[in-house]
Amino acid sequence: MQLDLSHFTYTGKGDFKLKDWDNDIPKTEQGLTEEEIRAEIAQDVQTLAAAQSMLYAQKRYSLLLIFQGMDAAGKDGMIRHVMTGVNPQGTTVVSFKQPTAEELTHDYLWRTRVAFPAAGNITIFNRSHYEEVLVDRVHPENLLAEHLPGIDSVADVTPQFWAQRYKDIRQLENMASRNGIVVEKFFLYLSKDEQKERFLDRIEQPDKNWKFSAADIQERRFWTDYQEAYQDAIGATATKHAPWHIIPADNKWFGRLIVSKLILARLAKLPLAYPAVTAAQKAGLHAALAELTQTD
Repeated sequence: MQLDLSHFTYTGKGDFKLKDWDNDIPKTEQGLTEEEIRAEIAQDVQTLAAAQSMLYAQKRYSLLLIFQGMDAAGKDGMIRHVMTGVNPQGTTVVSFKQPTAEELTHDYLWRTRVAFPAAGNITIFNRSHYEEVLVDRVHPENLLAEHLPGIDSVADVTPQFWAQRYKDIRQLENMASRNGIVVEKFFLYLSKDEQKERFLDRIEQPDKNWKFSAADIQERRFWTDYQEAYQDAIGATATKHAPWHIIPADNKWFGRLIVSKLILARLAKLPLAYPAVTAAQKAGLHAALAELTQTD
Protein backbone atom coordinates (compact mmCIF):
# COMPACT_ATOMS: atom_id res chain seq x y z
CA MET A 1 0.00 0.00 0.00
CA GLN A 2 1.52 3.30 -1.12
CA LEU A 3 0.92 6.32 1.09
CA ASP A 4 2.54 9.75 0.99
CA LEU A 5 3.95 9.78 4.52
CA SER A 6 5.49 13.23 4.09
CA HIS A 7 1.96 14.57 4.37
CA PHE A 8 2.01 13.64 8.07
CA THR A 9 5.51 14.78 9.05
CA TYR A 10 6.84 18.13 10.19
CA THR A 11 10.62 18.53 10.51
CA GLY A 12 10.71 22.18 11.56
CA LYS A 13 10.81 23.75 8.12
CA GLY A 14 8.40 26.65 7.72
CA ASP A 15 5.71 27.89 10.09
CA PHE A 16 3.61 25.32 11.89
CA LYS A 17 -0.13 25.84 12.22
CA LEU A 18 -2.34 23.04 13.48
CA LYS A 19 -5.26 24.19 11.35
CA ASP A 20 -3.23 23.27 8.25
CA TRP A 21 -3.16 19.58 9.23
CA ASP A 22 -5.80 16.86 8.99
CA ASN A 23 -7.48 15.29 12.01
CA ASP A 24 -9.50 12.91 9.82
CA ILE A 25 -8.70 10.77 6.78
CA PRO A 26 -7.40 13.04 3.98
CA LYS A 27 -9.50 13.15 0.82
CA THR A 28 -6.75 11.36 -1.11
CA GLU A 29 -7.04 8.30 1.15
CA GLN A 30 -10.78 8.11 1.79
CA GLY A 31 -11.23 5.09 -0.48
CA LEU A 32 -9.56 2.77 2.03
CA THR A 33 -11.83 0.37 3.90
CA GLU A 34 -11.32 -0.67 7.51
CA GLU A 35 -10.77 -4.26 6.37
CA GLU A 36 -7.97 -3.16 4.03
CA ILE A 37 -6.40 -1.08 6.76
CA ARG A 38 -6.55 -3.89 9.34
CA ALA A 39 -4.96 -6.33 6.89
CA GLU A 40 -2.18 -3.88 6.05
CA ILE A 41 -1.45 -3.23 9.73
CA ALA A 42 -1.22 -6.97 10.34
CA GLN A 43 1.47 -7.22 7.66
CA ASP A 44 3.27 -4.19 9.09
CA VAL A 45 3.30 -5.79 12.54
CA GLN A 46 5.13 -8.81 11.13
CA THR A 47 7.66 -6.57 9.36
CA LEU A 48 8.17 -4.59 12.55
CA ALA A 49 8.78 -7.75 14.56
CA ALA A 50 11.48 -8.83 12.10
CA ALA A 51 13.16 -5.41 12.26
CA GLN A 52 13.02 -5.43 16.05
CA SER A 53 14.76 -8.79 16.11
CA MET A 54 17.75 -7.31 14.28
CA LEU A 55 17.63 -4.13 16.38
CA TYR A 56 17.77 -6.20 19.57
CA ALA A 57 20.56 -8.49 18.31
CA GLN A 58 22.71 -5.69 16.91
CA LYS A 59 22.47 -3.49 20.03
CA ARG A 60 23.76 -0.38 18.26
CA TYR A 61 20.55 1.61 17.86
CA SER A 62 17.40 1.97 19.92
CA LEU A 63 13.96 3.41 19.21
CA LEU A 64 12.04 5.93 21.31
CA LEU A 65 8.40 6.37 20.30
CA ILE A 66 6.62 9.32 21.91
CA PHE A 67 2.82 9.53 21.81
CA GLN A 68 1.05 12.73 22.76
CA GLY A 69 -2.55 13.79 22.35
CA MET A 70 -5.62 15.13 24.06
CA ASP A 71 -7.68 12.86 26.32
CA ALA A 72 -9.47 10.14 24.29
CA ALA A 73 -7.15 10.64 21.31
CA GLY A 74 -6.46 6.89 21.30
CA LYS A 75 -2.92 6.62 22.63
CA ASP A 76 -3.50 3.34 24.47
CA GLY A 77 -5.21 1.68 21.51
CA MET A 78 -2.53 2.96 19.15
CA ILE A 79 0.23 1.37 21.21
CA ARG A 80 -1.69 -1.87 21.65
CA HIS A 81 -2.52 -2.41 17.97
CA VAL A 82 0.67 -1.17 16.31
CA MET A 83 3.13 -2.74 18.74
CA THR A 84 1.29 -5.99 19.41
CA GLY A 85 3.77 -8.16 17.50
CA VAL A 86 7.05 -6.96 19.00
CA ASN A 87 9.07 -9.03 21.45
CA PRO A 88 8.22 -7.85 24.99
CA GLN A 89 11.76 -8.74 26.08
CA GLY A 90 13.10 -5.74 24.19
CA THR A 91 10.14 -3.40 24.58
CA THR A 92 9.06 -1.09 27.38
CA VAL A 93 5.97 1.09 27.66
CA VAL A 94 6.20 4.00 30.10
CA SER A 95 3.13 6.03 31.05
CA PHE A 96 3.87 9.39 32.64
CA LYS A 97 1.32 10.66 35.12
CA GLN A 98 1.42 13.65 37.46
CA PRO A 99 4.98 14.01 38.84
CA THR A 100 5.62 12.45 42.23
CA ALA A 101 7.18 14.31 45.15
CA GLU A 102 10.52 12.65 44.40
CA GLU A 103 10.37 13.53 40.71
CA LEU A 104 9.66 17.15 41.57
CA THR A 105 12.97 17.34 43.44
CA HIS A 106 14.83 16.66 40.16
CA ASP A 107 15.01 18.70 36.97
CA TYR A 108 11.91 18.50 34.81
CA LEU A 109 13.55 16.23 32.20
CA TRP A 110 14.95 13.74 34.72
CA ARG A 111 12.10 11.24 34.91
CA THR A 112 11.88 10.84 31.14
CA ARG A 113 15.63 10.97 30.52
CA VAL A 114 16.29 7.99 32.79
CA ALA A 115 13.61 6.04 30.91
CA PHE A 116 15.23 6.42 27.48
CA PRO A 117 15.82 3.04 25.79
CA ALA A 118 19.00 1.00 26.14
CA ALA A 119 20.79 -0.05 22.96
CA GLY A 120 18.74 -2.60 21.03
CA ASN A 121 15.48 -1.78 22.77
CA ILE A 122 12.24 -0.03 21.91
CA THR A 123 10.73 2.30 24.51
CA ILE A 124 7.27 3.77 24.10
CA PHE A 125 6.28 6.91 26.00
CA ASN A 126 2.56 7.31 26.65
CA ARG A 127 2.84 11.05 27.28
CA SER A 128 6.34 12.32 27.96
CA HIS A 129 8.56 15.27 28.81
CA TYR A 130 6.28 17.30 26.56
CA GLU A 131 3.76 17.44 29.39
CA GLU A 132 6.15 20.00 30.90
CA VAL A 133 5.41 22.41 28.05
CA LEU A 134 1.77 21.42 27.58
CA VAL A 135 0.01 20.84 30.90
CA ASP A 136 2.37 23.25 32.67
CA ARG A 137 1.85 25.78 29.90
CA VAL A 138 -1.93 25.63 30.37
CA HIS A 139 -1.60 25.44 34.15
CA PRO A 140 1.55 27.44 35.00
CA GLU A 141 0.67 27.26 38.70
CA ASN A 142 2.03 23.69 38.56
CA LEU A 143 5.52 25.15 38.22
CA LEU A 144 5.41 26.52 41.75
CA ALA A 145 5.85 22.96 43.05
CA GLU A 146 9.08 22.46 41.08
CA HIS A 147 11.21 24.71 43.34
CA LEU A 148 12.56 26.63 40.33
CA PRO A 149 14.96 29.56 40.91
CA GLY A 150 13.26 32.83 40.05
CA ILE A 151 9.77 31.32 39.80
CA ASP A 152 7.95 32.53 42.90
CA SER A 153 4.60 33.23 41.27
CA VAL A 154 2.80 32.65 37.99
CA ALA A 155 3.76 36.19 37.00
CA ASP A 156 7.40 35.04 36.83
CA VAL A 157 6.61 32.57 34.02
CA THR A 158 7.51 34.52 30.87
CA PRO A 159 7.62 33.56 27.18
CA GLN A 160 11.39 33.29 27.59
CA PHE A 161 10.83 30.54 30.16
CA TRP A 162 9.02 28.38 27.59
CA ALA A 163 11.56 29.21 24.89
CA GLN A 164 14.30 27.88 27.17
CA ARG A 165 12.37 24.68 27.82
CA TYR A 166 11.92 24.13 24.08
CA LYS A 167 15.67 24.59 23.69
CA ASP A 168 16.35 22.09 26.49
CA ILE A 169 14.13 19.52 24.80
CA ARG A 170 15.77 20.01 21.40
CA GLN A 171 19.19 19.56 22.97
CA LEU A 172 18.10 16.42 24.87
CA GLU A 173 16.69 14.82 21.74
CA ASN A 174 19.73 15.84 19.71
CA MET A 175 22.00 14.20 22.28
CA ALA A 176 19.88 11.06 22.16
CA SER A 177 20.05 10.98 18.36
CA ARG A 178 23.85 11.30 18.36
CA ASN A 179 24.01 8.29 20.67
CA GLY A 180 21.95 5.98 18.49
CA ILE A 181 18.49 6.64 19.94
CA VAL A 182 16.02 7.17 17.12
CA VAL A 183 13.36 9.60 18.33
CA GLU A 184 9.96 9.53 16.65
CA LYS A 185 7.20 11.78 18.01
CA PHE A 186 3.50 11.35 17.26
CA PHE A 187 0.77 13.87 17.98
CA LEU A 188 -2.63 12.19 17.72
CA TYR A 189 -4.62 15.10 16.36
CA LEU A 190 -8.20 14.73 17.58
CA SER A 191 -11.05 17.13 16.81
CA LYS A 192 -13.11 18.58 19.63
CA ASP A 193 -16.31 17.07 18.22
CA GLU A 194 -14.78 13.59 18.08
CA GLN A 195 -13.51 13.90 21.64
CA LYS A 196 -17.05 14.76 22.75
CA GLU A 197 -18.41 11.64 21.04
CA ARG A 198 -15.80 9.43 22.70
CA PHE A 199 -16.52 10.90 26.13
CA LEU A 200 -20.25 10.30 25.61
CA ASP A 201 -19.47 6.74 24.55
CA ARG A 202 -17.53 6.19 27.77
CA ILE A 203 -20.49 7.41 29.81
CA GLU A 204 -23.25 5.60 27.91
CA GLN A 205 -21.59 2.19 27.54
CA PRO A 206 -21.23 0.36 30.89
CA ASP A 207 -18.15 -1.60 29.78
CA LYS A 208 -16.38 1.69 29.08
CA ASN A 209 -17.39 3.55 32.24
CA TRP A 210 -14.02 2.76 33.80
CA LYS A 211 -12.33 4.89 31.15
CA PHE A 212 -14.26 8.01 32.10
CA SER A 213 -12.71 10.62 34.37
CA ALA A 214 -14.29 13.85 35.53
CA ALA A 215 -10.84 15.41 35.22
CA ASP A 216 -11.04 14.88 31.45
CA ILE A 217 -14.11 17.08 31.29
CA GLN A 218 -12.38 19.75 33.34
CA GLU A 219 -9.39 19.78 30.99
CA ARG A 220 -11.71 19.96 27.97
CA ARG A 221 -12.65 23.46 29.13
CA PHE A 222 -9.07 24.47 28.24
CA TRP A 223 -9.28 23.04 24.71
CA THR A 224 -8.14 26.22 22.94
CA ASP A 225 -5.27 26.70 25.37
CA TYR A 226 -4.07 23.16 24.77
CA GLN A 227 -4.27 23.55 20.99
CA GLU A 228 -2.08 26.66 21.24
CA ALA A 229 0.34 24.86 23.57
CA TYR A 230 0.64 21.91 21.15
CA GLN A 231 1.09 24.22 18.19
CA ASP A 232 3.91 26.13 19.89
CA ALA A 233 5.61 23.00 21.27
CA ILE A 234 5.55 21.14 17.97
CA GLY A 235 6.68 24.20 16.04
CA ALA A 236 9.59 24.78 18.41
CA THR A 237 10.83 21.19 18.84
CA ALA A 238 10.43 19.49 15.46
CA THR A 239 13.82 18.78 13.89
CA LYS A 240 15.18 16.59 11.14
CA HIS A 241 16.56 14.04 13.63
CA ALA A 242 13.47 14.18 15.90
CA PRO A 243 10.47 15.09 13.73
CA TRP A 244 6.86 15.40 14.76
CA HIS A 245 4.22 13.33 13.00
CA ILE A 246 0.72 14.81 12.98
CA ILE A 247 -1.60 11.80 12.95
CA PRO A 248 -5.29 12.13 12.02
CA ALA A 249 -6.93 10.68 15.14
CA ASP A 250 -10.64 11.00 14.38
CA ASN A 251 -10.42 7.68 12.53
CA LYS A 252 -8.57 5.30 14.85
CA TRP A 253 -7.69 2.65 12.27
CA PHE A 254 -6.37 5.07 9.68
CA GLY A 255 -4.22 6.74 12.33
CA ARG A 256 -2.82 3.36 13.37
CA LEU A 257 -1.98 2.58 9.76
CA ILE A 258 -0.03 5.81 9.32
CA VAL A 259 1.89 5.28 12.57
CA SER A 260 2.88 1.73 11.59
CA LYS A 261 4.07 2.94 8.17
CA LEU A 262 6.08 5.80 9.68
CA ILE A 263 7.82 3.53 12.19
CA LEU A 264 8.75 1.03 9.49
CA ALA A 265 9.97 3.79 7.18
CA ARG A 266 12.27 5.10 9.90
CA LEU A 267 13.64 1.67 10.77
CA ALA A 268 14.26 1.00 7.08
CA LYS A 269 16.75 3.88 7.07
CA LEU A 270 18.90 2.22 9.74
CA PRO A 271 21.71 -0.18 8.76
CA LEU A 272 20.17 -2.99 10.79
CA ALA A 273 21.76 -6.43 10.54
CA TYR A 274 22.42 -9.43 12.70
CA PRO A 275 25.94 -9.37 14.20
CA ALA A 276 28.55 -10.92 11.90
CA VAL A 277 30.05 -14.20 13.09
CA THR A 278 33.85 -14.14 13.28
CA ALA A 279 36.12 -16.96 12.13
CA ALA A 280 36.81 -17.88 15.76
CA GLN A 281 33.09 -18.00 16.52
CA LYS A 282 32.47 -20.20 13.48
CA ALA A 283 35.18 -22.56 14.63
CA GLY A 284 33.48 -22.71 18.01
CA LEU A 285 30.17 -23.50 16.34
CA HIS A 286 31.72 -26.37 14.37
CA ALA A 287 33.32 -27.73 17.53
CA ALA A 288 30.04 -27.57 19.38
CA LEU A 289 28.23 -29.23 16.49
CA ALA A 290 30.77 -32.04 16.42
CA GLU A 291 30.41 -32.65 20.14
CA LEU A 292 26.63 -32.60 20.04
CA THR A 293 26.46 -35.05 17.13
CA GLN A 294 28.80 -37.58 18.73
CA THR A 295 27.11 -40.72 19.98
CA ASP A 296 26.87 -40.73 23.78
